[in-house]
Amino acid sequence: MSEITLDTLKPGDMARITKVRVKGPARRKLLDMGMVAGSEVELVRKAPLGDPIEFQIKGYHLSIRKEEASQIFVQKIE
Repeated sequence: MSEITLDTLKPGDMARITKVRVKGPARRKLLDMGMVAGSEVELVRKAPLGDPIEFQIKGYHLSIRKEEASQIFVQKIE
């Protein structure tokens, strides 16, 4: 299965995180909120201009910037 980035998912898509390449303080924030390898995420919705993007992960909703989502690699779950 090929890896894609989190920002390329469409609403309703489910995926499993494989790598988090975000740098700096944002990395710690995302890891603390459950964006770690092996976690399953669902794209809930994208803002009209594509930023921010809302995901459901570990039973709660999390909104992140498109720039951060583009550095998180996932495998889509069919």
